[in-house]
Formats: sequence, structure tokens, C-alpha cells
Amino acid sequence: MKKTSLVHMKARQKGKISEICGGTNLQGRMMGLGLYPGREITKLSHFALKGPVAVKVGRGVVALGHGVAAKIIVETE
Repeated sequence: MKKTSLVHMKARQKGKISEICGGTNLQGRMMGLGLYPGREITKLSHFALKGPVAVKVGRGVVALGHGVAAKIIVETE
């Protein structure tokens, strides 16, 4: 498995969250959205020039800012 940040994943690519590189505040916010280490996710889309990233988590969809998405490390195949 290869580790990469969420912003570098391709659209429709699946992976498992490995770690969230941020303080307890960011980790708590991500937990509230259902994003935590070990969780399976699918990157749906992203916008060019550091725009938001859409991620499918369970049955829901979450949009994250580019800076936050860059701090989420994902294991991909």
C-alpha cells in the first residue's frame, strides 16, 4: 500500500485513512465528520487551484478545504 495525502489522490480513488496530521482541535473536528484513522473513504472530486475536496464517508459526502485535506494521510492501493 502507498501512503499519500488526500489532495494527491485521484478522483474516484478509494483508500483508508492512515493518520491526521494536525492538533487535537483538527482531529476532533474530523472525528465529528466521521473521518478517523482506519476509516475507508472515496475521493469524489477536487477543484483546481487549491479548491475544496469532496470525500465519500460511509453513506455521506463531506467537503474539505484544501489545507485540511492536505493534512489527511491515506493508504491507497
